[in-house]
Amino acid sequence: MTLSGAEMIIQAFQKEGVECLFGIPGGSVIPLYDALYDAPFRTVLMRHEQAACHAADGYARVSGKVGVCVATSGPGATNIVTGLANAQMDSVPLVVVTGQVVTSSIGTDAFQEADIYGCSLPLVKHSFLVRTIDELPHALRGAFVIASSGRPGPVLVDVPSSVQKDRGIFDYPPEVNFPGYHPENRKDFTHLERAVAVLSASSKPVILAGGGCILGKAEAELLVLAEKCTLPVATTLMGKGAFPENHPLSLGMVGMHGTPQANLAVSEAEVILALGTRFSDRSTGGKKFYAPKATIIHVDLDEAELGKNIPASFPILGNTQKVLSKMLEKLPVQKDRSPWIDTIAAWRRNYPLREKTPPGALSVPGILGEIRKRHEEEGILTTDVGQHQMWAALHYEVNRSRTYLTSGGLGTMGFGLPAAIGAAFAHPGERVVCVAGDGGFLMNIQELETCRRYNLPITIVLCNNGSLGMVRQWQDLFFQQRFSGTCENPTCSFIEVARAFGLEAHSASNQEELERALDQGFASSGPSLVECFVPPEDNVYPMVPAGGNLKEFLFYPS
Repeated sequence: MTLSGAEMIIQAFQKEGVECLFGIPGGSVIPLYDALYDAPFRTVLMRHEQAACHAADGYARVSGKVGVCVATSGPGATNIVTGLANAQMDSVPLVVVTGQVVTSSIGTDAFQEADIYGCSLPLVKHSFLVRTIDELPHALRGAFVIASSGRPGPVLVDVPSSVQKDRGIFDYPPEVNFPGYHPENRKDFTHLERAVAVLSASSKPVILAGGGCILGKAEAELLVLAEKCTLPVATTLMGKGAFPENHPLSLGMVGMHGTPQANLAVSEAEVILALGTRFSDRSTGGKKFYAPKATIIHVDLDEAELGKNIPASFPILGNTQKVLSKMLEKLPVQKDRSPWIDTIAAWRRNYPLREKTPPGALSVPGILGEIRKRHEEEGILTTDVGQHQMWAALHYEVNRSRTYLTSGGLGTMGFGLPAAIGAAFAHPGERVVCVAGDGGFLMNIQELETCRRYNLPITIVLCNNGSLGMVRQWQDLFFQQRFSGTCENPTCSFIEVARAFGLEAHSASNQEELERALDQGFASSGPSLVECFVPPEDNVYPMVPAGGNLKEFLFYPS
């Protein structure tokens, strides 16, 4: 029995356990969408291809499964590029199928032709250009294997419309092999025993937990290790949720907008056990200043990250869960670290996080506190990118992994709303909260229609300061308050726009209105918008200037 290429794609998705995919039809994927008509899984129609990719991204982050999206050729495919780069930077497993012009027209500048294969190569884990029906099963199986194995990432499969129509035998391989790609064998524990000895002997150790702790499912081992050895735990932005933030040993986030206790602890540490983090510039500040007293133990599944940004005395290649399990087996009796814990406690007291807002006005930290009171402990929160994102990282307590979704490495404005849509499909019926700023919200505002059409229980909390706040903050602090292009207040009424899309919408300018609006938004059976007006002059503190020393952070001005 033969199948068309489009039917093969559907069969492959079924075998890979795909539950839903996100996309938009177009000329070169009409055969695929015709096959999707009879598919047993759900096809979610988005209103922009970038949003479709972000929705698949959000689905993957919440579920731990491979996210899937589809786009047509030409502009449909190029619209997806930002979503691919975002997923690659944050190590999110995606399989993205794009249509392409018929094989005989490739290279002729045919209608809606774009070399998405070439465009995508620097931005993905791998790309396939399928030129014959015989190549398709292997490419599809390979895409899912590559996306989900080792360090996860996005994989593009570009399928010409002629291949989608061609027929052939569907021989779906149970296994695929790629020369040089054997992530299951990538481990090197040579330095593990020595690293354990150094860690155990340290009077001032710190664990730095990155996104690899979540991807490696190491949360339980991390908690045991921290408690057994009295090790304070700082997280990167992508590691938020790997360690419960209500735990006494939690230091919060480290880096440019990190907590004072996290940044000071890393700066004064004798040993840093870095788990699944790439030591990005936003986490380290100026690398010449970074952790000058510390011996670095760096655990990562990706060998390329070991020593790439910060030299490690003890590089350990492997899955974080497996490495921590080995460490726990070998740990000797631990020494008393109460002086170190007391020092950290003093930093907490001396530099408490607080709101810095005019009396009577709303603040984003205060808004986040009210959301936390109403949201389930395991409820999912997504953020867009900007000031509100950093306030959320600082002030919104997260105690479960895969419940806090944000664009880390690429910092993609417009991510929050479509990511919330993907999360809502991953956990049907559960309330998802999206915190956004007015700037990023406008970048994918069309997806309000998607929220309404599927009646998704998403509450969007819009922190409207009438500016592009994070860039405005930099202009305020470092560019002599020359507010170029950042303070042009949106002319639209977000309330009226949301209602025009069919959402419930409420606004708040003070505490009483905020509490009432959030109650109404959370009570909605479908999507809702809560617009909160916040002062444009509010800045996010603490802040380490770019390239600066983590110890020398700007704190709340008097």
